[in-house]
Amino acid sequence: MTYFIIGLLIFLGTHSVRIVADDWRSLQVSRFGLLPWKLLYGVISAIGFGLIVWGFSTVRPDTSIIWIPPQWTRHVAALLTLPAFILIVAAYIPRNRIRSMLGHPMVFGVILWGLAHLLANGRAIDLLLFGSFSAWAGVDYAIAVRRDRKSNTRYPAGTLVSTLITVVIGVVGWWLFAGYLHVKLIGIQPFA
Repeated sequence: MTYFIIGLLIFLGTHSVRIVADDWRSLQVSRFGLLPWKLLYGVISAIGFGLIVWGFSTVRPDTSIIWIPPQWTRHVAALLTLPAFILIVAAYIPRNRIRSMLGHPMVFGVILWGLAHLLANGRAIDLLLFGSFSAWAGVDYAIAVRRDRKSNTRYPAGTLVSTLITVVIGVVGWWLFAGYLHVKLIGIQPFA
């Protein structure tokens, strides 16, 4: 459990720098450059993520069950992750309508992903993992929207082609992950 908690703190901590210390972050980016900042950020995040995955896989079977979700919740969760995948993809495809409407679709996708998994998983470690990610993403989204309003940030209008590309990539990614990779990587078949 210790490695899992350390991983959560590292991963969510690095992803919270802009939430709690945006001015400090901007100073570091201007001091060292954007690429070195992103490299350091990426390495620290990867270490945290690795600890989360490793800690979660070793601890999950032994953690207490808080509730036993009905079987149907796995199907609902799998379906809710479809828009989560599309939202996450929307953060990377330029000029799509989803990004122009939400501004921060990846964080919104993480909220949906976390809530979907909370619905279908009832162990204490699940609550800690998916609840932490959902709570962090909710705070991050609210602060990012407030920051956008304060700086009068406007996202370019999306095009139909970019939006369709976003949706297709999101659906294909979700289908590959939910249908094949989830069971191989996590050990759970969402549609079984």
